[in-house]
Amino acid sequence: MSTPVNTNPGETIAGLTKTDDKVTSLIDSHFAKPASAERINAAKAGLEKNGFKVHVVDSKASAFETLKNLIPQGASINNAHSTTLEEIGFITYIKGETPWDNVHAKILTEKDPAKQAELRRTIGSTVDYYLTSVAAISETGELSHGDLSGSKVGGVAFGAGNVIIIAGSNKIVKDSHEAYQRITEHALPLESARVRVAYGLPASNLVHYEVIRRVSPFNPNRVQVIIVNEALGY
Repeated sequence: MSTPVNTNPGETIAGLTKTDDKVTSLIDSHFAKPASAERINAAKAGLEKNGFKVHVVDSKASAFETLKNLIPQGASINNAHSTTLEEIGFITYIKGETPWDNVHAKILTEKDPAKQAELRRTIGSTVDYYLTSVAAISETGELSHGDLSGSKVGGVAFGAGNVIIIAGSNKIVKDSHEAYQRITEHALPLESARVRVAYGLPASNLVHYEVIRRVSPFNPNRVQVIIVNEALGY
């Protein structure tokens, strides 16, 4: 089967920087460029030293297949919003028939905002596999990300049985200081541009900020990381 295509190209960095003059210059940022092989290897080594299982793949197609193969049949899945997951075709794929219980699709069928928020808090955070990206992966082996509502950091931090993080090599940074810089100066402005397109809101906000420094000693196999040797997401 060929890899499904991203049906939402207007919310990629390429699309947003063409249509929103507030983020036009970010297309040339070093945070938007793929990392060198040396930096990918350093990040992989740092993550593995901190106990994470790491998969390095060469392309979006390989990332799609790797992610598919990591989730057992019958597992319940949910995903945070992720431009990376959209770019590899995975969001398009799970809108069709899959071997998993797609809890995200069930949540979206509830149109009452308060009831939908409660589903995100309960069944959305406690799935077998939570799928997302992060804004930064440090060469020291730390994963950094944030959100506005808390639904993403909650599922990643504790709620879900397993977490699979997929990120382009453009997310690789030197350390936790540069991770925060990348998030506030690059990812957040682009996410704000996305919400202007998707929801008609003026901006997003970094209300919750999480750094995962190492695997939990209580569940050492819970978090896996797929690093893609391409620039993906923001």
